[in-house]
Amino acid sequence: MKEEIRVAIVEDDAEIRQLFGLLLDNSPGYQCVAQYADAESALDQLEVAEVDVVLMDIDLPGVSGIQCTEKLKQESPELNIIMLTVHEDDAALFDSLCAGATGYILKETSPVQILEDIRTAHQGGSPMSSAIARRVIQTFHQPQKASPLSERETEVLTYLVEGQNYRTIAEALFVSPNTIKAHIKNIYRKLEVSTRAEAVSKAHKDRLI
Repeated sequence: MKEEIRVAIVEDDAEIRQLFGLLLDNSPGYQCVAQYADAESALDQLEVAEVDVVLMDIDLPGVSGIQCTEKLKQESPELNIIMLTVHEDDAALFDSLCAGATGYILKETSPVQILEDIRTAHQGGSPMSSAIARRVIQTFHQPQKASPLSERETEVLTYLVEGQNYRTIAEALFVSPNTIKAHIKNIYRKLEVSTRAEAVSKAHKDRLI
């Protein structure tokens, strides 16, 4: 008998949340261990060590699913998070992946395929529909845009994409953390973003590194 895959659901629509929970609990090899109606509850109550895969709605009230994903991945980098959405949106897709999402699937996906996608994520894969995968590939085939960043700012952005913090970036570049903060402030201004996740997303979408 295969070990059960422990799944948590973060979804504000009560009906959808219940349907996913019933699907998991009535499918051999799966167990729904937690359900949350918003990101705040998940961030406060979710025991990441007790969960294998999280099904995360993107369009949550308050803190978004993308922001929740970023925070959970900071706490537990190995956690598998699959984003759930009702539409294919390029910005949301790349923001989700840059925040650390393992996969990106539509809510209209068949129950059988959703179970397969959960298992794929648990086994180290990145589940997403062929249409979404094609959009990812097409984006990376686009010509690289001219970067508005200086050479040093590009170096700092590269470290941000790798998930490094201010201190480790400062040590790698032999400068003070305050200097790194100043560079990051300039990066945010030039890229017209306000968070690390947005900067990382833009770096990937515009192929700045």
